[in-house]
Amino acid sequence: MSAPLSSGMELSVLKGSIDNTNEAFITIDEHHKVLLFNKAAERIFGYNRDEVIGQDLNTIMAPGCSHDHKRAVEHYIRTRVPRRIGHTTEMMARRKDGGMFPADISFSVSESGGRLFFTGIVRDLTETKVIQERMKRSERLAALGQVVAEINHEIKNPLMMIGGFARQLTQQEKNEKRLDKLNVIVKEVDRLENLLKELRDFYLPKTLKIEVINLNSLLSEIHSQKKEDCKAKKINAEIIIGSDPLVIEGDRDKLKQVLLNLIQNSIEAMEDGGNLAIQARQEDQEIEIVIKDNGCGISKEDQKKIFSPFFTTKSSGTGLGLSISKNIIEDHPGSTFTLESEEGKGTIFKIRMPVYQNSQYKQGVTYETD
Repeated sequence: MSAPLSSGMELSVLKGSIDNTNEAFITIDEHHKVLLFNKAAERIFGYNRDEVIGQDLNTIMAPGCSHDHKRAVEHYIRTRVPRRIGHTTEMMARRKDGGMFPADISFSVSESGGRLFFTGIVRDLTETKVIQERMKRSERLAALGQVVAEINHEIKNPLMMIGGFARQLTQQEKNEKRLDKLNVIVKEVDRLENLLKELRDFYLPKTLKIEVINLNSLLSEIHSQKKEDCKAKKINAEIIIGSDPLVIEGDRDKLKQVLLNLIQNSIEAMEDGGNLAIQARQEDQEIEIVIKDNGCGISKEDQKKIFSPFFTTKSSGTGLGLSISKNIIEDHPGSTFTLESEEGKGTIFKIRMPVYQNSQYKQGVTYETD
């Protein structure tokens, strides 16, 4: 049977346990001075304990929270009636760099040698809040997806009939004024059909058909497909890829949809011609795809809203293209989609995806995806 720990050993074990826990432990005295600041507190708040111990707790607290906390401590010392002690509170805390973060804080009090000690146990809720927001967004999208499915069902068939009849009449109509009106109907029906398709793509659940993709081959195919469009708009379209294969895993059709959409955005941003670069390169275990133009660019104010559904800087369009593109990329594990732009100078779209890890793809060998 093991011998009981001595009081000194007990204290050492307790200090070691507190110092190595995942939660921040912060203990203060009656005068609001910090006595204990463990490793997790250093990590969460960004302070070294030497910067905090012996200082007033307001060093690491937002001014409003510090004032309320000090009043609560004073109230307990005076009345022994707890306000926050024994309870868990959610509040905004402040890091050393000034950044605010959501935190879960529970308070306790102990007495030793006639002195009171107040301890707060802090958990950083940043990741928890992100997960909660994703869940809420998924629930909202699921509800909207149901509405979109019903709208598609109710509207699509009558709309196709209207468009079909209007197209038939355009072939028979000889009167120019009536023909113009019929062409307007056909054009608007096409626009509404496209809107329904994009609504479906944005709101309905997606299933990715994952396959191994030789990105060199896909980008070359897209470049060839858009080359004539660029030539007609006096745009010099350049593709920059090496001879070594850049291999990823993903949904080829959906990635092609994204890249074609980004290139089309760039073409439309260069009304008077310009330069378009399509580039891909490997950096460590990631492949970066860059679509760069020197078109009109996007203002800083519009960049804040550019991925919001239905927001567009174009005179026509649904405002869903970039939202859909961003969703498709981020549905691929480990992938990101970002945008850099300067008004009057151009825009850069960047997609980063993990490299496909398979020894059969060797340097200097070309692989086809089909």
